[in-house]
Amino acid sequence: MKLVLLGAPGAGKGTQAEILCKKLNIPTISTGNILRAAVANGTPVGLKAKEYMDKGALVPDDVIIGVIKERLAEPDCKNGFILDGVPRTIPQAQALEDGGVHIDCALSIEIADETIIERMSGRRTCPACGASFHVVSNPPRKQGVCDACGGELTIRKDDAPETVKARLVTYHRETEPLKDFYAKRGVLKTVDNRPSIEATTQAICETLGI
Repeated sequence: MKLVLLGAPGAGKGTQAEILCKKLNIPTISTGNILRAAVANGTPVGLKAKEYMDKGALVPDDVIIGVIKERLAEPDCKNGFILDGVPRTIPQAQALEDGGVHIDCALSIEIADETIIERMSGRRTCPACGASFHVVSNPPRKQGVCDACGGELTIRKDDAPETVKARLVTYHRETEPLKDFYAKRGVLKTVDNRPSIEATTQAICETLGI
């Protein structure tokens, strides 16, 4: 299955992608993780991307598409993949399509902006290993400490309320139109956000028929 996950920042795409990746045995391609690795490593692409990410703006298409196409050419993507966080704009979706990347399903997780602002202010990330937690819905076993590697958990700058609001404005303007793009191709499915991660996963599995 070649799957694209759509939804506002904080809709739970990353968490659900991780679950689906194990269920379907296909890799998750998360632009956020690829770009954050480039930023952490101080690569030229990473430094270029950092300027945009710090402002809550979108990273330019040429940077994104280059990184993604390289990744999709790797052997583990042969039987399918889950794209999380890309495409973010219609030109990106068109560039992927023009580059021979065809999608079986675009799944949009629907959630209110207010819920997202509340949810993201509770998100905690481990800078050492990239693991993600939430103080309410997915707390670490020990407060402030990563379950996976014991690193200190932090609030990412792009999870701060003022950045989240800026990202939501960008999402509604740039990314939400993708629903129409994929609906016209007959591959759009939508799922309403549920109160728990498990309930949302169940709704997604029912929608995908897996």
